[in-house]
Amino acid sequence: MSVTSTNLIQGPASLYHAPFGSAEPLTIAAAIEAPWIDLGGTKDGVEMTIADEYAVLEVDQIIYEVGRTRTKRVLTIKTNLAEATLENLARAINNTAPAANVLEGDDGIAAFLPDYGAILLEGIAPGGFPRRAIFRKVLQTDAVSSAYKKDGQTLIPVTFAGHWVSPSIRPFKIEDATE
Repeated sequence: MSVTSTNLIQGPASLYHAPFGSAEPLTIAAAIEAPWIDLGGTKDGVEMTIADEYAVLEVDQIIYEVGRTRTKRVLTIKTNLAEATLENLARAINNTAPAANVLEGDDGIAAFLPDYGAILLEGIAPGGFPRRAIFRKVLQTDAVSSAYKKDGQTLIPVTFAGHWVSPSIRPFKIEDATE
C-alpha cells in the first residue's frame, strides 16, 4: 500500500455558531459572515463524531450474522471553549443570550424549549486546503462545569449534538476545498 503524505492532516479547527435555519456560506470558498459567530479559541482540539448503530440480521439456517441494518446515527461536535465569555456560557447551557453583561437563567416555558443552533467547523483537509463541516441543527447536550483554579485555565466544555432537519435538508454537510 502506498502512502500519500499530502493526505495526512493535523492542526486546529475553528468553530462558528448561528441560529438554526441560518443561511450557510454557499461554497467552501465563500466567506463566513453574520449571523455566524466565531466561538473563539478552543483547548484540547475539536472532535467531530458520526457514530452509527446497527441491528444484526440473522436467520436460523445460517450460523453467521447475515447482515446489518443501520438503526441510529449520532452526530456530535465536542470541544472546550477557551474563551469563557457570557455569550459562550449562554450557548453552552442553551440559554437566552446575555443582555448588558448579565446572564440570567431561562425560566417558564422558554426553559423547556431551548433554541436549536447550527455549528460550522472549519479545519484542514488533505493537501492543506480547508475542510468545512456544517451541522445544521444542534443543541448542546452535556453538563457544563467550569473550574476556577489558580493553576489552570477556565474552560467551557461543550458537546453539540446534531439532529434531523427535514426530508429536504440533510443534517450535515462536509466539504473539502481543492485549491
